[in-house]
Amino acid sequence: MQATATVLVYSDDSNTREQVRLATGRRPAPDVPVVEFVECATPAAVLKELDRGGIDVCVLDGEAVPMGGMGMCRQIKDEVFQCPPVLLLIARPQDAWLATWSRAEAAVTLPVEPVEFASALASLLREKRLQGV
Repeated sequence: MQATATVLVYSDDSNTREQVRLATGRRPAPDVPVVEFVECATPAAVLKELDRGGIDVCVLDGEAVPMGGMGMCRQIKDEVFQCPPVLLLIARPQDAWLATWSRAEAAVTLPVEPVEFASALASLLREKRLQGV
């Protein structure tokens, strides 16, 4: 197993980014690597980090401004070669169909519920490890 996994967190709200970090802890599950975070508050920063490479999973805030996580997800799925899996933070469970439209691999509702979030993130990290990407 790799030593660390890099998780990109996109939100213009520092409190949302903090919720993600706290819900994850050092690692979201015992069978996945320790997590390191790359935090982004703007769409340009997300694209820059993805161009740099080394991101294992993206966590995108669907309520971010000026570009929501759903639009950001759709864009990176179209533009980034071997785009990492995306966990989308959505405002309401009824928005899950929009997460599907954006091509996110998983979605959880805000505010971040630690057990649900950690489980979804760990699942994406396991899938990424199995794919060997």
